[in-house]
Amino acid sequence: MEMRPVVSAEEWEAARQRMLAEEKRLTRERDALAAERRRMPWTAVEKAYAFEGAEGRVDLAGLFDGRRQLVVYRAFLEPGVNGWPEHACVGCSMVADHVGHLAHLHARDTTLVFVSRAPQADIERVKARMGWTMPWYTLTDGFDADFGVDEWHGTNAFIRDGDRVFRTYFINARGDEALGSTWSYLDMTALGRQEQWEDSPEGYPQTPPYEWWSWHDAYPDA
Repeated sequence: MEMRPVVSAEEWEAARQRMLAEEKRLTRERDALAAERRRMPWTAVEKAYAFEGAEGRVDLAGLFDGRRQLVVYRAFLEPGVNGWPEHACVGCSMVADHVGHLAHLHARDTTLVFVSRAPQADIERVKARMGWTMPWYTLTDGFDADFGVDEWHGTNAFIRDGDRVFRTYFINARGDEALGSTWSYLDMTALGRQEQWEDSPEGYPQTPPYEWWSWHDAYPDA
């Protein structure tokens, strides 16, 4: 491995400032991309889907757990996948390892769940082994094929209006690498972070930044 040039502290700081300008440009572009996502059209989910959870069978609306938005990651934990029956696939496991505390998403009226084809007993066993705590449901029908995740992992975002559910966005392949934090999940949703600085359509829910933040055990529904 060839070493990079060794320079003075002043030269190093000048180089860092040049990189900082590029990083800020990228941040602004990422914010602009999230603003475009919030202006994406929605598509109604017309079919009925069923999932098996730790507490029984639920439909797609049930996955929201009473919240307005839903993010669904399709993980490959099932027979035929490398690592079975002790593990989910290594890539999906890395995604699971990066998921932050869900209380922060819940505070923005957003639920995150994982879905796979493994039976609940196997899902709970692997979750316990790996220390994962996110809700994880068993697929029972063609949901994965209908939403582009039957042969490869991916993350779908939905929003609920009463009993009606709409698909709002989809990220897969290397796009999933950036997911895991509260911010990355919110940025892919229809409502975003719901903070006043965001460029969102008129009437979208927004509150002052920082003021809604709290310790994960201090939110009202923690």
